[in-house]
Amino acid sequence: MEFSAKQIAEYVQGTIVGDENATVHTFAKIEEGIPGALSFLSNPKYIHYIYTTQSSIVLVNKDFEPEQEVSATLIKVENAYESLAKLMTLYEMYQPKKVGISSLASIAETAQIGKNVYIGPYACIEEGAVIGDNCYIHPHVTVGVNVKVGANTILYPHVTVYHDCRIGNNCVLHAGAVIGADGFGFAPSPEGYEKIPQIGITILEDNVEVGANTCIDRATMGATIIHKGVKLDNLVQLAHNVEVGSHTVMASQGGVAGSAKIGEWCMFGGQVGVAGHIKVGDHVTIGAQSGIPGNVKSNTTLMGYPAIDPKQFARSAAIYKKLPDMYAELGRLQKEIEELKKQLNA
Repeated sequence: MEFSAKQIAEYVQGTIVGDENATVHTFAKIEEGIPGALSFLSNPKYIHYIYTTQSSIVLVNKDFEPEQEVSATLIKVENAYESLAKLMTLYEMYQPKKVGISSLASIAETAQIGKNVYIGPYACIEEGAVIGDNCYIHPHVTVGVNVKVGANTILYPHVTVYHDCRIGNNCVLHAGAVIGADGFGFAPSPEGYEKIPQIGITILEDNVEVGANTCIDRATMGATIIHKGVKLDNLVQLAHNVEVGSHTVMASQGGVAGSAKIGEWCMFGGQVGVAGHIKVGDHVTIGAQSGIPGNVKSNTTLMGYPAIDPKQFARSAAIYKKLPDMYAELGRLQKEIEELKKQLNA
């Protein structure tokens, strides 16, 4: 399917610079542009590619002014990256979708399946499960007993949703995600560790996206809750009774220990670790590989382990590199002081 520059500009409320009849049928990175492709420019590091790209149309921010001739048609918008996301969503909507239930799927008689649902080969829908309208259940997915999955939700291959858990509308769970496995609860005893039954559930509200091989444990009691609009990257671990506020995002390999409460609109970099039973406020930004051992106030930015103000962390990191030389210098000064003491005593 082709779209013209005029159609695209109307959709994203942009201004055309160039040929309004230029057409595109695919997307490409600006440095890999080809005729018939749509690209975008938002990062200043990539400006030089706009003068050589072969893409037919390029989305740019409205304040962009070329310093030399550009062969592509430009569409100026408020935010090129956001406009690209809208266009890619539109493009995906036009892609053909499968509908129907594979004869190789296993569906319990007591399960309820909505309208226009696709269930792929070797998927397993267990007793009492409810699958909402327009869901897309890929092969080898397991939906446990009494699980409820909302409308328009996609479960990619090998997703496992344990019994009684709740998945909202418009959610996306990528391959290998596990929702509702037992929380890590064990009581020490003279014989070893005795398992504490995890009798709670996991709840994902609407518009949540969960990355590949990410695990969200069920609660010991009550619920582990991921509120609406949360986006989790691959390989994230959320422990039992964790609560994540709406529209928070977490990058890959982050971990949140049990019963921690994360606020709304937070941004966590990769490999951030959060201690258990603490509270992180709203609009908190945490740099990659940071450790959060205690409560964090809202509207705070932190970095390092233990996490501190980013400017303090940068100064500390600069000093850290000098520690071997400083240690050697300290040893030399100690020797000089000892020699001076000997001379004074003499």
